Amino acid sequence: MQWEGEPNGRHGCQQKFSDAAIRTCLMLKVLFRLPLRQTTGLIGSLLELAGLDWDVPDFSTLSRRMKTAEIDLEPVASNRSHLS
Repeated sequence: MQWEGEPNGRHGCQQKFSDAAIRTCLMLKVLFRLPLRQTTGLIGSLLELAGLDWDVPDFSTLSRRMKTAEIDLEPVASNRSHLS
């Protein structure tokens, strides 16, 4: 997986993070039911634990790219009846 974005050939600012990086962050957000700000902290901690010196997408980047991400962001309802 490539974490950093590739030049897209368009004018203006290039994307710093790849679509795969944004999708990974958003999947972890849904999986752990976290707000975006806490998601960035989780990603930063995971990258640090993995020994990777990669940048972490900030809150506004995730928020903006979430609108166009091709991922189902609805959390799956959990059946907790087995815990009763």
